[in-house]
Amino acid sequence: MPTLEWANRKAAVRAATRAPFRLLEHDPALSFGDPDNENMLIQGDNLEGAKTLMPYFAGRVKCFAIDGPYNTRSAFEHYDDNLEHSTWLSMMYPRLELMRDLLAQDGSIWVCIDDNEAHYLKVIMDEIFGRKNFVANVVWQSKDTPGNNSAEIAETHNHVFAYRKSDAFRPHLLERSEKQIANYSNPDEDPRGPWLGTPLTRVEHRDRDYYPLTNPKGREVYPPKGSSWRRPPDVMKRLASENRIWWGKSGNAEFPMEKKFLSEVKEGVVNQTWWPYEFAGSTRNASAELKKLFEGNKSFDTPKPERLLHRILNIATNPGDIVCDPFLGSGTAAAVAHKMGRRWIGIEMGDHAVTHCAPRLRKVIEGEQGGISDLVNWKGGGGFRFYRLGPAITDDAGRINPAIRFPTLAAHVWFSETHTPLTKMGKSPLLGVHKGTAVYLLYNGILGDKKSNTLTGRVLRDLPRHNGPRVIFSECTSLGDERLHRENIIFKHIPYDIKGR
Repeated sequence: MPTLEWANRKAAVRAATRAPFRLLEHDPALSFGDPDNENMLIQGDNLEGAKTLMPYFAGRVKCFAIDGPYNTRSAFEHYDDNLEHSTWLSMMYPRLELMRDLLAQDGSIWVCIDDNEAHYLKVIMDEIFGRKNFVANVVWQSKDTPGNNSAEIAETHNHVFAYRKSDAFRPHLLERSEKQIANYSNPDEDPRGPWLGTPLTRVEHRDRDYYPLTNPKGREVYPPKGSSWRRPPDVMKRLASENRIWWGKSGNAEFPMEKKFLSEVKEGVVNQTWWPYEFAGSTRNASAELKKLFEGNKSFDTPKPERLLHRILNIATNPGDIVCDPFLGSGTAAAVAHKMGRRWIGIEMGDHAVTHCAPRLRKVIEGEQGGISDLVNWKGGGGFRFYRLGPAITDDAGRINPAIRFPTLAAHVWFSETHTPLTKMGKSPLLGVHKGTAVYLLYNGILGDKKSNTLTGRVLRDLPRHNGPRVIFSECTSLGDERLHRENIIFKHIPYDIKGR
């Protein structure tokens, strides 16, 4: 498959691997609402933030809905959106790699972008996610008034690129509108209920499908010249026997129709790639939503309307699924996910994680009635925890940060060994069993005293049993190679065998 080349590409491809795992430092003063909630607002660099999430959420995020920097060669108040193409590509590539690894097998990623970088983004997303996993290029009519400021052609749209993690992704259908349902009727009082007539001719001549049909009046009818029937003779005969061909009220129509019953069609409507502002909102709607929230101040230069995110999450997620936006910006993705009953993780680097995102999400929890609140009957509730990215787990020399506690290192060790998140945390050195191999961690005196950080014969006897291979992380061991081999143990040294990047 063709790949895109740019200055510093090699460094960009390695950047995700080299990013450090960091501590997540909880700030109770900026957290809000139900203290038992699992929503996370993280302040910090989104590359390191996404890397830090890996031990906990790899393969668990159902949907990424992101609105990254567009590289429009203009400066916005809250972030620099004036990057050269190569710098922009180097910034996006490793972040997209980490998002891919965080996605669930049935998950998807939706990236909003404009024409400045859209086609370059498409090429690197093909490379990272696989061209076969491209789902759609949605064209969103982002402006509801074209304006007369353009010297050439007014740009009134954005792109939304959708990719899946694998073919396990199943997009939801759209609910039929009252207008669409009204297209179905039942003029012949068919007991199967309302139906919609669809043409039985195609604008193409095929010898096999050019034959006469006899209507209820006994008249033979052929397709118009240059066309043919849509169905072969045997299928047409079956449709006629099942009363699925409509010849009009007189029974003598020139062009018969096939009856498609509402009771038999899919429960919804297949999504299309054209999203007009009437149902996906516009940038003007988004600005108005933020002004309402922040007492007349727009507060953010490039917000997205809540209806756009509502549309994406309706297609890609179910209640309870994890939604993540590492470019949280004004907080729209988190706000919409919260109102729709999804779990969410937002990462934002700038000060407005504190000055804009947190206040907006507090208002959501308090029951604000802007955006999609009326559409989803939002009344408030829930909560979020505010975190900052803290020190790296290891320093440049590979030493463990002394602030690291057992649960944090346990999640990191488990992920580095199994490439899966540690979902259950107990007070045991046995972290779990993966593909028949047990993983143990002796750290912070987990067995009750500091000496238990050393793997000795006595400590080995005290460990939870496992009849199979064992990987044991410890500061040191008094067991020789022969004993380790006999006990089916792979010993790994802390800190030298701990991956800090």
